[in-house]
Amino acid sequence: MEKMEHIISEEQAGDRIDKVISTLDAEWSRSQVQQWIKDGSVLVNGAQVKTNYKCSLNDKLEITIPEPEVLDVIAEEMDLEIYYEDADVLVVNKPKGMVVHPAPGHMTGTLVNGLMAHCKDLSGINGVLRPGIVHRIDKDTSGLLMVAKNDLAHESLVNQLVAKSVTRKYKALVHGNIQHDHGTIDAPLGRDQKDRQSMTVVDNGKHAVTHFNVLERFKDFTFVECQLETGRTHQIRVHMKYIGYPLAGDPKYGPKKTLELGGQALHAGLLGFDHPRTGEYLEFEAPLPEYFVELLNDFRENR
Repeated sequence: MEKMEHIISEEQAGDRIDKVISTLDAEWSRSQVQQWIKDGSVLVNGAQVKTNYKCSLNDKLEITIPEPEVLDVIAEEMDLEIYYEDADVLVVNKPKGMVVHPAPGHMTGTLVNGLMAHCKDLSGINGVLRPGIVHRIDKDTSGLLMVAKNDLAHESLVNQLVAKSVTRKYKALVHGNIQHDHGTIDAPLGRDQKDRQSMTVVDNGKHAVTHFNVLERFKDFTFVECQLETGRTHQIRVHMKYIGYPLAGDPKYGPKKTLELGGQALHAGLLGFDHPRTGEYLEFEAPLPEYFVELLNDFRENR
């Protein structure tokens, strides 16, 4: 089990302990932290406290992060669209509406379920629920993902992501008419304190950079290509909203009156990386899904 310590600052003094801890890592939900407190995995000055404990200046927090629950993931035969595969790595085109990896309460129908039926040799570094998964895209985002088939490949691909040497380009349709042909959004991201299931731009968030180029303009929408320099949760969706051009169809970050697309119009169309064993640069491109093509054609016909 991983352990960490934290000393309460002046800014945090008076805040509930579950709120404070949930801001220490963007991946920790408040409900998850509350369960840790109830289970005795959080100590304040060496003693257990309740979830509504109000922190005092210089309180010493000791947090024991529990190991993820070991669950059996069922292999499911699926018609996966594999773009590349060898003994080390696999590239797959994930369809819109498919979750990448299982989670408690949602253990079937994910990309991982399909991958486990397709190939038995996936890297175990990310644990039982996320075998081989190096990075992910949201359920309603379609497009390319690289998957590690052994630990050597996993470490190499993760290191490339950290070094920002992986090429990741997305196509998106956003509300509004962007006047600039290209731009860069450099704004740190963290969890929204008012809605823990959402991300937002925050001063003390994690470094996040998105570059964009305008591909085509319509009356009330703009078709853009976004390139990730970093890969934070919901990064493109939050960054485009932040500059005033939220993604069309986005139920979480878009306007109430948006297109009925069953999720955001976002496609991870281009993926490039160095092969973990040979060092050869590999690049793959997946065309826009049919619904996206039809949407753009409708806009072109009704300019």
